Amino acid sequence: MTEWYTPPELLVMATSTNAELLKLSGKRNPYPGDLGVVSEGAFADLLLVDGDPLTDIQLVATPERSFVVIMKDGVIYKNTLEGAGSGGSAGASN
Repeated sequence: MTEWYTPPELLVMATSTNAELLKLSGKRNPYPGDLGVVSEGAFADLLLVDGDPLTDIQLVATPERSFVVIMKDGVIYKNTLEGAGSGGSAGASN
């Protein structure tokens, strides 16, 4: 896909465009709240990437190395930032 789309376009497709598609699935949509946005009450998964995926989309192909924080449904599953406390174990609250 990198032949036809820029990194920003690919990131939009993988995140907010897919969220819009899920919203259109009606009763099959497994998420009762908003998707693809960062706002109170929304279902947002957040990633902190070591690098700029807007210029180097390959960073998302190596999450074990490139993703320094992974948060899903408000729970931090990985946090390798210096001084992060518990070292990023599942359910950590730091």
